Amino acid sequence: MLTQPHRYFIINKPYDMVSQFIGEDKVAMLGGIDYDFPTGIHAVGRLDSKSEGLLILTTNKKVTKLLFCSGVPHKRTYLVRVKNKVTPETLELLRTGVTIRIKEGAYYTTPPCEIEIIENPDNLFPHQLELRDYVSHTWLLMSLYEGKYHQVRKMVFAANHRCMRLIRVSIEGLELDTLEPGGIKEIAEEDFFSKLKIDQWN
Repeated sequence: MLTQPHRYFIINKPYDMVSQFIGEDKVAMLGGIDYDFPTGIHAVGRLDSKSEGLLILTTNKKVTKLLFCSGVPHKRTYLVRVKNKVTPETLELLRTGVTIRIKEGAYYTTPPCEIEIIENPDNLFPHQLELRDYVSHTWLLMSLYEGKYHQVRKMVFAANHRCMRLIRVSIEGLELDTLEPGGIKEIAEEDFFSKLKIDQWN
């Protein structure tokens, strides 16, 4: 019996959808998207239901281990809309590290990250909970090399801002670009591993 080659995709996960194909909860799931997914498809990593953006889907079970458990950090970039204006002092605080609460009530100081203010983000799609234009807000572009539970939301909250919208726009060289919410793009295996900067033969 011949083994089917693995397949690799990215999806622009919409707001208010969980990052799984099946489950008992009555919520929107990836399996509800009108697409002929191959058998054995699963999400690599997760975005919480209120977050949007790039999510990796594949039939290759090794990818999760290669990407998140290898000990080699991989860059993840997020477009974040926060309420109120972010000052240069707050930007520097987020850049150098803030203390957040993690599992079991422990506290954790985030390592330095890349962050900048974006005046007019590209490729934004309408959002049902989008703030009105007159509400004071700031768009941030944040790049992290780790992904603790709700880390971005907790970081901006620790800096006295509320996260209003969170979109993952890239993981290493895999980019969301103009892919619409719910849109799916298949990627060739060689290109997939090259853009993620991981060795598929490990």
